[in-house]
Amino acid sequence: MKLTTFIIDDDLVSQFATRYCIQQSHGNFDIVTCSSGEEGIQACLSSIEEHNKLPDIIFLDLVMDGMNGWDFLENLRNLFKGHLLPSVYVLSAFTNAKDRAIAKKNGMISGYVDKPLSRSYLEKILKEEEARRT
Repeated sequence: MKLTTFIIDDDLVSQFATRYCIQQSHGNFDIVTCSSGEEGIQACLSSIEEHNKLPDIIFLDLVMDGMNGWDFLENLRNLFKGHLLPSVYVLSAFTNAKDRAIAKKNGMISGYVDKPLSRSYLEKILKEEEARRT
């Protein structure tokens, strides 16, 4: 099963590390990187137009200039009602313990990952996605 994965992060080093981890896994992925929440929303709109579906997985940074991760989630929920929403994994340094607590309670967030994404956590995500889709 091929999974479409979006990485939405304004830190290019983090984007690269996340992409590299995904590419080194045993999964089959189409990977799209976005440098802002606004770019992520545009990529979601394009995905609906081109493939009639949203990505399967989004790795989302919370702290970004412009549209931050929380705003992205709100826009995702509001703009794509009626579509199967992706599994969203917050990928963050979590310097703010309040953000971690809010992320745990947010129903749109499937999990949270301290940067950088590890191969073992990615394998856990893949198992959860497989179970979700069967």
